[in-house]
Amino acid sequence: MQRRVSFSFACLATFGLLAGSWIALASEDAVRSDLSEEDRARVRAVTAPAIEFTVAEPFEAMSGGAATDTGSPNSAAFSQPSANLDFEGEQNFLLGNGLFRKLWVSSPSSTQASDGLGPLFNARSCQRCHLRDGRGHPPAYVGDTALSMLIRLSIPPQSDDDAQLLENRVLHRIPEPTYGGQLQDHGVPGLPGEGRIEVTYEEFPVALNGGETVMLREPNFQITELGFGPMHPDTMTSPRIAPPMIGLGLLAAIHPDDILAIADPEDSDGDGISGRVSWVRNPITDEIEVGRFGWKANTPSVRVQSADAFSGDIGISTPLFPISWGDCTPLQSECLDLPDGVQERLGDFEASQTVLDLVVHYSAHLAVPVRRDVEDLQVLEGKDLFYSSGCAACHWPKFVTSRDAEREEHRFQLIWPYTDMLLHDMGEGLSDHRPLANADANEWRTPPLWGIGLTQTVNGHTFFLHDGRARNLLEAILWHGGEAQNSRDAVVNMTPAQRAALLRFLESL
Repeated sequence: MQRRVSFSFACLATFGLLAGSWIALASEDAVRSDLSEEDRARVRAVTAPAIEFTVAEPFEAMSGGAATDTGSPNSAAFSQPSANLDFEGEQNFLLGNGLFRKLWVSSPSSTQASDGLGPLFNARSCQRCHLRDGRGHPPAYVGDTALSMLIRLSIPPQSDDDAQLLENRVLHRIPEPTYGGQLQDHGVPGLPGEGRIEVTYEEFPVALNGGETVMLREPNFQITELGFGPMHPDTMTSPRIAPPMIGLGLLAAIHPDDILAIADPEDSDGDGISGRVSWVRNPITDEIEVGRFGWKANTPSVRVQSADAFSGDIGISTPLFPISWGDCTPLQSECLDLPDGVQERLGDFEASQTVLDLVVHYSAHLAVPVRRDVEDLQVLEGKDLFYSSGCAACHWPKFVTSRDAEREEHRFQLIWPYTDMLLHDMGEGLSDHRPLANADANEWRTPPLWGIGLTQTVNGHTFFLHDGRARNLLEAILWHGGEAQNSRDAVVNMTPAQRAALLRFLESL
């Protein structure tokens, strides 16, 4: 049993807090509808940017507020429940964990309650992609399986109706006619997978101040062994590794007014940073909402993200996405003719509302690990460099979550995710040449940095960015372009000792 920590935002009143204005456009004019005027002032104070780098800020180690897991980090560091869950919440977390790890099987089978896999799929369980609830990786060599990576597929709009569906956000992409919205490289017995992902790399050098040279690798992804004929000639592809699962419920609890306050789509302040909100349609409410999840922020909630993964990645129907054959298309008749896993005694879906609820509960309550070495002098120097290089303009350090958040344990918590939840132009080097929902080809959501220093501990690798091309944190930084070009160049021009301090800070997150 992990030690519980008694902590709430109310405790901050006992500390001498730094006053100051928010950076970028987050100002006192930004009004959060869930807060009193007194609370707004407190939130502005505690979320003000750091100006003192010789000591850690109050509660800086508690990345997830009261939900932070304070156990010693190990390979299960991303799989712990929110520390402030009550007994019933912990029980539901354990049940959800079992379902997250559950291996689904093809229909019909003697298991029945596990029937429904595919018929086309990427993995047999959620855990097979989100390894130890952490970060996926690209294939290690030609011929290796892409177990924790997939390829998104789409085509440009082919008609005015297609364009209208995109404009009204009924769809966030037009699926490839034969292969659908993503490549599923596995099929149930008797059905071929849709294809195989192959990746090769071309390396090139980047010279750093101090005489160091770093070799970056540019990936070239190919889809081979197509199982259902050729793809549309205008098919656009985008490889994606599975992102870490920690802190999703807390990210969902960030008040939308705070995200809107940071956005500066026209770069009105002239700082070169023009983050945009991703506006997407929520299929549950049919309302246009802030996109929060996915590499391009095309999903509005943990529930939608979970149900979409059930459907697209495993081929399992839920009340939210009730089609039992998942991403199979009308041109894949062999797929559509296979039996589904719906059991009359278990309801109308392969994964019932209860199953979906428990998986969502589990996903929303995976705790963020406690920070390490926050008082270390080299870490503090690196934090100073993180701010002075402009990294914090997008990797926004901290928020106080909404008083009205869906889950009580996530309400009114000081959290340190290091993301602004916005879309940013990251330059041609990271472009996937494929628009999605509200995001252009060059745009990506700022990924949260909390937990990033434990990637090796949890997943046994340090592959970063959306396609895993970066083999370490320095390579990931050097791939930044577009709005992040100045920050990237600042890192290039640092002394070796300064770069080491910056990396040490990132590894402490």
